[in-house]
Amino acid sequence: MKYTVFGKTGLRVSQIALGTGTFGTGWGHGADPETSQAVFDAYAEAGGNFIDTADIYQFGQSEEILGTLLAGRRENFVLATKFTNGAVPNADRLVTGNSRKALVDSVEGSLKRLKTDRIDIYWVHHPDGVTPAEEIVRGFEDLARAGKILYAGLSNFPAWRLARAVTLAELTHAVPIAAAQFEHSLVHRQPEADLFAAVEALGLGAVTWSPLGGGMLTGKYRHGEKGRAEGMGGRVFQPENSEQRTRILDTVLAIAGELGVSADQVAIAWAGTHGAVPMIGPRSLDQFSSNIGAIAVELSADQLGRLDSVSSLDPSAPAREPAAWASGESAKAIA
Repeated sequence: MKYTVFGKTGLRVSQIALGTGTFGTGWGHGADPETSQAVFDAYAEAGGNFIDTADIYQFGQSEEILGTLLAGRRENFVLATKFTNGAVPNADRLVTGNSRKALVDSVEGSLKRLKTDRIDIYWVHHPDGVTPAEEIVRGFEDLARAGKILYAGLSNFPAWRLARAVTLAELTHAVPIAAAQFEHSLVHRQPEADLFAAVEALGLGAVTWSPLGGGMLTGKYRHGEKGRAEGMGGRVFQPENSEQRTRILDTVLAIAGELGVSADQVAIAWAGTHGAVPMIGPRSLDQFSSNIGAIAVELSADQLGRLDSVSSLDPSAPAREPAAWASGESAKAIA
């Protein structure tokens, strides 16, 4: 496993983050505690140190399971969690959204479930369409001063909201907005139009989720697999519903065959060439073992070019140079 400096922070995080939205069965689709432990332990053994969860994941079970798994090794991991949606079904309106009240209530609940005294990166899960950036920034500052969070981040925010919050934090000398998180994959490249540029310009650490398009890029749904397409009501799933997406998957499978690796490894390796930390979310140890193999995949310039071309939002866009850890030449890689 390689490590990279996360944005302008001093954090050295592993090149792949572990998303734990599948830890627990509160949503009716996920992993039991034993399977969750097997995945967590395998990630740690592989050198992974970046864990991401949220209060809403499995209605609090993900955080509870992590709280148990982190016992005795808490300092070995960067622990990130999110708030906005509440930790129980039909949570009250006063503890959902991004208000300071919801922020304070949520962080206290997460600290208890995670069995820790502070959260390393605390994310706003998504905009609520109501709370102004000033309130979010002030709330983060209060939590940082109280020692309950170390870094603040925004998840699923458009570039303009992200830039405004970062600027407000700078102008008011509040705890900086240090990181951004958003979806990115070969079948969801829209963030390349603005979010990646914003992250680079603002010096933020970036985490990208669903590098497999909810599993579509593994190719398994061509063989009758149901998985996330049905198990989570189709949420966070990108169906193979266009000619372009069929060409994308065909190309991923072809390159996987050339390299003698699996399709998921090709898709994750590609996601790792954009200066962000891709986040995997395996539901089983077999899925994890396959996903983590992406750290050994080196895509050639030709292969990167083919993937870029077939998935491009703009067919006239120029090919880019291979970058980051997939090419083995990351300037930020730390042994």
